[in-house]
Amino acid sequence: MKYIFIVNPHAGNNDNETIIKNAIHNSSKKEDCEIYLTKGVGDAIQYVKAYCEKNPQEEVRFIACGGDGTLNEVFNGAVGHPNASVTCYPCGSGNDFVKVFGVEKFKDIEKLLDAPNKKIDLLKVGDRYSDNVVNFGFDTTVAITINKEREKTGKGNKNAYTKGVITALIKSMKNTFKVIADGEVLNPEGKALLCTVANGQYVGGSFKCAPRAKVDDGFIEVCIIKPISRIRFVQILDTYTKGNHLDDPKMKDIVIYKQAKKVEVEAPQGFAYSLDGEIIYEDHFTIEIVENAIDFAVPQEV
Repeated sequence: MKYIFIVNPHAGNNDNETIIKNAIHNSSKKEDCEIYLTKGVGDAIQYVKAYCEKNPQEEVRFIACGGDGTLNEVFNGAVGHPNASVTCYPCGSGNDFVKVFGVEKFKDIEKLLDAPNKKIDLLKVGDRYSDNVVNFGFDTTVAITINKEREKTGKGNKNAYTKGVITALIKSMKNTFKVIADGEVLNPEGKALLCTVANGQYVGGSFKCAPRAKVDDGFIEVCIIKPISRIRFVQILDTYTKGNHLDDPKMKDIVIYKQAKKVEVEAPQGFAYSLDGEIIYEDHFTIEIVENAIDFAVPQEV
């Protein structure tokens, strides 16, 4: 098997390229390993896709070295190529997707090379795929703020997330959009604080937005939080962060939850949503589950 480390040189605070080079040097599989440094947004998609198309018979594993954005790009490049598998060396500012499996499992590079493959689902939105979460409303205002900070500093950080939350508390407590899940209109009034459409469980670094999500069950987790006051927002934040919002009776009046195969969103012109952290502007879009879409390598317990 060929092993290609797709390294985002701007991810995290460590010299990840050197760490990875040293690990490869000490690996029994070093002759089969390569490193590719991404050149900018979207580059990993193009590189992985081109490599798979050029080498359709070669068994290859792409190791995404960065955060959720890097992993998403590698998934988007590899999907549809049965000879390719994907895994992740988590070294970015956010690594939400692999929290479903346990982040520590992915920090031993030698174990990543030996890890068995597992078929997982992906979400398909137009011509793009999401491995983790498509979200909008309050969360997207936060993400837009984080991206602006990243453009200034070159990387995300906790201060940027805090700034994003404050901005959203001012601007995004009542958002306009309608969510239709498997033909059922979930919020007929067309208003909500936020909505998460999830394959994974975590978003924003620590928020367990979809506690019942499984990446291989063939379902999308849809959760809407109705508009609430800022005071109540503060009151329920800890419950939501810990992923207890679906079961807490104190949140029953503001939570709309459904498992679905297909989700349609209708919104005003200029509407923005976040696809694994990438901001996309579209006022009418559909999210579908693609079952057993790709092989994801999950290391054994450390």
